[in-house]
Amino acid sequence: MTGPDTDERHDGRARAAAWFGELRDRIVAAFEALERSHDRGPLSDAAPGRFELTETSRTSDDGSDAGGGLMSVMRGGRVFEKVGVNVSEVYGTLGERAQAAMAARKGIPGMAADPRFWASGISLVAHMQNPHVPAVHMNTRMFWTPHAWWFGGGADLNPCLEYAADTAHFHDTLRAHLDPHGAAHYPRLKAWADEYFFIPHRGRARGVGGIFLDDHNTGDWEADFALVRDIGQAFLPAFVPLVEARRATPFGAADRDAQLIHRGLYAEYNLVYDRGTKFGLETGHDPNAVLMSLPPLAKWV
Repeated sequence: MTGPDTDERHDGRARAAAWFGELRDRIVAAFEALERSHDRGPLSDAAPGRFELTETSRTSDDGSDAGGGLMSVMRGGRVFEKVGVNVSEVYGTLGERAQAAMAARKGIPGMAADPRFWASGISLVAHMQNPHVPAVHMNTRMFWTPHAWWFGGGADLNPCLEYAADTAHFHDTLRAHLDPHGAAHYPRLKAWADEYFFIPHRGRARGVGGIFLDDHNTGDWEADFALVRDIGQAFLPAFVPLVEARRATPFGAADRDAQLIHRGLYAEYNLVYDRGTKFGLETGHDPNAVLMSLPPLAKWV
């Protein structure tokens, strides 16, 4: 994809959107299977959770259709207290503030003359019932204008009660999926995540890190898409074994208190610093879908 005359059939947008939907289906199925298989320990006697599906929409400034998506949310399950797995495909024209932010950060020429855009992605946040099971975030996305395209995404682990073995497994799995694309990717994207998911006003990270990628365009669309697919492919093998290992661990009131306080950190970060939250609200996407990442309960000391 090289310029404004690029045809959608050839620029990869349809392929990217289809992949994000396929990944969403895999994750939803895996999470509902975890709910059904939780047969011992806390909350195992409750009914297994199921995802509720809601179509989301975006309306442009002139009232015309501008795309939307599918919000999949499970609340009050055996394993997941709240988890959302959203996919979206939105398009239209960028407003002046969004144009300025994009051009300043990405150095895109010609945006003021032709501010059309298209974006698609998957976004996931899971807040767990058991404080011994870490919360987690993952997203991958593609953004297109007539002047440029790029990919982004990543995953990070957010335990309130940290286990070194869990952190090592999560990072090792991410590295294993990135290394086939080049040994330099994992250390670079890990360092990027450490910087991106830092909470300046608290002077600490929101979790134990992961990987983060943005503005990614090497000029080779196929290679870039393959990298982003493998970031998505890494998620289930990185996270599901941690859930299976910790979901039956007994916990008490002090553990729950630590979990709710840690969720306060997560809420602060997403509301104050997260680029995806800002972009979603700035471009008029469904606010319930944009704010799906917020925990169901949190507390501050």
